[in-house]
Amino acid sequence: MRRRLMVWAIGTVLVCLGALGAVIGLGYSPALGLDLQGGVSVVYQPAHQVPQDQLDQAISIIRNRVDALGVAEPNIARQGNNIIIQLPGVKDQQRAIQIVGQTAQLFFRPVLCTAPPFTPPAPGQPPPPAGPPSCSSAAGGQADPTLASVPSTPKGGDVSQSNVLLPQINSTTRYVLGPAILNGSIIKSASAAVPQNGGGWQVNFTLTSSGSPKFDQLAQQNYQKQVAIELDGTVQSAPTINAQSFGGQGQITGSFNESSAKNLALILRYGALPVQLNQQTVTTVSPTLGHDSLHAGLVAGLVGLGLVMLYMIAYYRALGMIVVAGLGLTAALLWAIVSYLGHSNGLALDLSGVIGIIVSIGITVDSYVVYFERLKDEIRSGKTIRSSVDRGFRSAFRTVLAADAVSFIGAAILYWLSVGAVRGFAFYLGLSTLLDVIITFTFTRPMVVMVGRNRFFTEARWLGVASGLASTPAPKADGAPARPPARTPA
Repeated sequence: MRRRLMVWAIGTVLVCLGALGAVIGLGYSPALGLDLQGGVSVVYQPAHQVPQDQLDQAISIIRNRVDALGVAEPNIARQGNNIIIQLPGVKDQQRAIQIVGQTAQLFFRPVLCTAPPFTPPAPGQPPPPAGPPSCSSAAGGQADPTLASVPSTPKGGDVSQSNVLLPQINSTTRYVLGPAILNGSIIKSASAAVPQNGGGWQVNFTLTSSGSPKFDQLAQQNYQKQVAIELDGTVQSAPTINAQSFGGQGQITGSFNESSAKNLALILRYGALPVQLNQQTVTTVSPTLGHDSLHAGLVAGLVGLGLVMLYMIAYYRALGMIVVAGLGLTAALLWAIVSYLGHSNGLALDLSGVIGIIVSIGITVDSYVVYFERLKDEIRSGKTIRSSVDRGFRSAFRTVLAADAVSFIGAAILYWLSVGAVRGFAFYLGLSTLLDVIITFTFTRPMVVMVGRNRFFTEARWLGVASGLASTPAPKADGAPARPPARTPA
């Protein structure tokens, strides 16, 4: 019996400290959330009512884009019809926001003619003709001066089946473009590169097996003509087709710099969003504010933990030392689990998670109090400490299980129904509650039994188990005080 208890206690210590040593040795540490290391949070809303499967597809594409940005521990979730994106620790926040929410509809359109920069018609002049833009017969594929008073096609009117008048990126040149021949779905991969002849950046793309013959057909139909590459209402490039076969590869040239070329390649690589998203709110958390929040959370947690430990030692003496050791092992195992999950599954520790852990300290200490108070009841009934430790644990453990089950079920329901910070609170509360049950059974019980059977720990003057358990003895029937010290084992 004694050996079995010792194996349980020593095994628990080795597992907890071994797990902590392993994650430290591997360089793992808890991944901090947005509110602890700073970053940006964006809420997007679809411009129109869309099916849920399209919204889920948009979230998947956004997640791929965020992963490609190298953002650690992002949180991308759907709340109703909104999409919430939290990017902790991101440095170039504007670039990240632009990329993750860009619809990125890519079209290949034939160039019908060029148009001069837009000049609003003077008062008294007739307004420009309504309807899709077109080139006059005199233009013949060249610049059409009559289009100067025609405004560019707005984003809402950029329909793939109609003619459009769109500006070229970083230029005053505008083009009248025919209906789209192909879209971005034919592109398999894309990357930014510097051309061999130098002179800026370009985007190299590889076509899919089904898209390659379609692109060659486009090249044959528009050989020696201009074909515009349009992205979200802007002409990126309008090159002249000088070959009738591209062998599944091509380039997008234009007024690119390194950043814009990489951004375009990233968007093409991970596809276009199936829905148009409107940015609702942008919340920026500075690293300084996140650091202050983390510091305040740690200080609050350590102060609370220290006070609880002092109280438990002062009230339960040697048993209080077991509480300190149990909380230490729980903290070590929790740190190891959170660090591993943060590295392997992207679990982030945010401020709500810290609060969940602090709340769980109270639940854990409550388990010890239930056990020790049950021991007191057993001793007051006249039993020895040696016989009370086992009987007290059996009845106390049922109470601990019932209390922890309530907390765990509440945390599970909260985790299932909520999103964002509330979900983080529920996860850490549930995890800490589960660890409390494990440590109580595998460490607390063996240690209390072994300490209760050891004469040195039970009879010590100030820290003895007997002093802690008999601190509030029940009076006898005749009014005389009961025996202060509990009976010790023979």
